[in-house]
Amino acid sequence: MLKKVLKYILQQQMLRPGDRVTVACSGGADSVALLHVLAELREELGVVLSSGHFHHQIRGAEADADQKFVEDLAVKLRVDFYSSSGNAPQYATEHKTSLETAARDLRHQWFADLIKQGKADKIATAHTLDDQAETVLMRIMRGTGTRGLAGIAPAQQTKYLVRPLLAINRREVEEYLKAKGQCWREDSSNLDLGHTRNRVRHTLLPLLEREFNPAIRQTLADLADIAQAENDYWNNELSLLLPRLIHEGKPSRSGRSSSGDAQGVVAVDLSGLQSLPLALQRQVIHSTALRFGVSLEFKHIQQLTEFAQHGKPGVKLTLPDGITANRTARELQFSRDTQKTPENYCYSLSIPGEVAVPEAGITLRTRLISTGKQKPSSYNGATLLEASLLSSELKVRNWRAGDKFFPAHTQSPKKVKELLQAGRLGHEISPAERKAWPVIESAGQIIWMRSFPASQLFTGSSGDAVLIEEISMTKEAGE
Repeated sequence: MLKKVLKYILQQQMLRPGDRVTVACSGGADSVALLHVLAELREELGVVLSSGHFHHQIRGAEADADQKFVEDLAVKLRVDFYSSSGNAPQYATEHKTSLETAARDLRHQWFADLIKQGKADKIATAHTLDDQAETVLMRIMRGTGTRGLAGIAPAQQTKYLVRPLLAINRREVEEYLKAKGQCWREDSSNLDLGHTRNRVRHTLLPLLEREFNPAIRQTLADLADIAQAENDYWNNELSLLLPRLIHEGKPSRSGRSSSGDAQGVVAVDLSGLQSLPLALQRQVIHSTALRFGVSLEFKHIQQLTEFAQHGKPGVKLTLPDGITANRTARELQFSRDTQKTPENYCYSLSIPGEVAVPEAGITLRTRLISTGKQKPSSYNGATLLEASLLSSELKVRNWRAGDKFFPAHTQSPKKVKELLQAGRLGHEISPAERKAWPVIESAGQIIWMRSFPASQLFTGSSGDAVLIEEISMTKEAGE
């Protein structure tokens, strides 16, 4: 394993002699192995090594024990030890973000401080080949392009991050530690199947490995390497193309009339865009949206390429996170809608029937499935609700503080606020999207919630069933 890690570090040119390298060590197997490996290689690499541990104030005494374990390990390996802490739950509440994102933000802020203080030149994180495979698979399931398929990069220069174990799998890590007689800490939250990554790690990947491809982890990691090289190529092409194609602000007789920041207008020259190959058009549109901090899904990019080719001047498209695309005779102009967060809404939904929910960009439809005593095998049981347990008139509304929901295949009801964390959804959502997240209520109980199985309390019995279907709406305004 040592030779393999050394070869990867040299190939990727991660570290240089004289670098001060702080290993981000949680106490888990991966980070403990990384600290050990770099301790063994520090003389050969010519680096000055230290260990850093961040306490997120989430897991109480268990997290306290993790910090003590990492500190003792640093003494054992004769490296400096740095530590800090931050209240991730409080940060998540104040910034209206998920707990996972809050923890990462606080941790990375501390990493940046270590760099600024001159205590480190590089921060080494212990992402492995398994982490890479999980990341790529999750992005494939959500829908992604070559940028997403690139997964976790070997290094992130802007944050001074390096990932020396990215070519090492978790089995090699544990074998290495066992051979050295080195124990590690287990984070109990890593076993919580309520988190998407944990379900991928403990359920989906083992299934794919067992039933379809024994080398699936390596295959996904190889795919990330291929996509990373293609991503580097596109970035180089775009660095030359975008300054000629993209303009900031609205056109005026004296030039352009606004600063073109995230609250202004960013315009793409239509004739230049239309002359490009389709693949490059998509890259330009994606990069333009990124200026507003928005990563568009493929369906939106596809919609915009068609809009650029065939749309009529004066027509607007509404995109995620308040972004609007306006087509003029010569430009495709992007701007952000600064309207207020949507207000609460509530609509009636009959069985059978349908209702448009413009706040969430969807139409919800109910269908009555007459099955006699058996539910049809062609439907997932977790999507069907027992008709006899429902009121004839349902309510469709956005969730409210204090709401709880009991998704099928879970052990107990959960706060909707917790279910909307990125760790459970599998992706981040904007504050406006979070506010408008739809639920369906029957007689005061939530029976359905977007992106989750139907309620455990209303599924599983025989008899007529109700199927709830979600249909995406395309928001397009005329002239």
